[in-house]
Amino acid sequence: LAYILILGALTALGPFTIDMYLPALPTLETDFNVSTAMIQLTLTATTIGFGLGQLLVGPWSDKVGRRMPLIAATGVHILACLAAAIAPNVELLGVARALMGVGAAAGGVVAMAMVRDLFGGRPLVRMLSRLALVNGLAPVLAPVLGSWLLLVMPWRGIFVVLAGYGVFVIACVSVWIAETLPKARRHDAGHATVGQRYRSVLSDRVFVGIAIVGAANFTGLFSYLSASPFIFQGLYQFTPQEYGLLFAVNSIGIIIGVQSASRLTKYFGPQWILAVSTIVMLVASLAIVVLDQAHVGIWGVAVPLWFFIAACGFGFPCVQVLALNSHGHEAGTAASLLGALNFGAAGVFSPIVGLLGTGSAAPMGAMMAICATVSIAALWLIVRPRTVPELAH
Repeated sequence: LAYILILGALTALGPFTIDMYLPALPTLETDFNVSTAMIQLTLTATTIGFGLGQLLVGPWSDKVGRRMPLIAATGVHILACLAAAIAPNVELLGVARALMGVGAAAGGVVAMAMVRDLFGGRPLVRMLSRLALVNGLAPVLAPVLGSWLLLVMPWRGIFVVLAGYGVFVIACVSVWIAETLPKARRHDAGHATVGQRYRSVLSDRVFVGIAIVGAANFTGLFSYLSASPFIFQGLYQFTPQEYGLLFAVNSIGIIIGVQSASRLTKYFGPQWILAVSTIVMLVASLAIVVLDQAHVGIWGVAVPLWFFIAACGFGFPCVQVLALNSHGHEAGTAASLLGALNFGAAGVFSPIVGLLGTGSAAPMGAMMAICATVSIAALWLIVRPRTVPELAH
């Protein structure tokens, strides 16, 4: 239980770093007197930093063990949070946000690698889903906490709170988390160098296809993250607190999806759960575009959006277990590649929504539909569900 809670807190550092300041985005736009797209770039900087950080920390943790990279990277996160709190302009805020992403990357990738160190097969699915349940509370709580913090402090205070969270994480890891990667396993034959680890992972067709599926799903979700503060607070006149509540309701869809998927793997392979969830994502995203253009109003956006987000939740543990199950020797490298592709793709493509405009929900829905289409194509053409072996019990 302690491991689940602490590793959950580690993986939650990333979502808190990304989501807690979402209700403040319109305020930043006013304070810095810059465009919506410019403010969204601070979010993009975080995700790109998160992706690069995972590429560094994952192989590093396979080489030297899990604890030291985790503590060092979280220290970078704390310093970057304090820099963001005093940033005088949007450019320096973007730099600080990128470094926050680099530092927060360790939590997610090392926690996933630790779970893979200890479990495989269906027990791996169960542990990842329990981790995701704890972690699933982060995107629910983060914007709600952010909106509450805005009632009692300026937006800069949010970054001071995030620095405090980083200190808490380092304290928990130092006291309670033991090393899960023995020295003998850090130098397995054929897995000793970073190049060998990357080769082993990238030569696996299922991993490559699943990584594309995961990246496309996450980019669709991130299109919602980056556009929704402006759509709901600008177009539909929500207060930051009302937006935080809406975000929480949507994030409950992720939790329902994650927990349902872990139970369904007893009866169906995770690849078949993905086959259904990706189609639901495509239908829901197309519904957002059609209903928005038909001027149905807030419910025409909010209802299909909830189903899209829930379908993402069904996909998350399935993507993780299919990606990690065959790579126990290089779990850190596999987890880092998975995370880097997720956040890298999201960072590059989701700002397109801001460029297309947030005067309606149609650009957001269109980007989600494109991502769902890519996901479906990668699943059937590269992964090929019928060729994926069953999980061990």
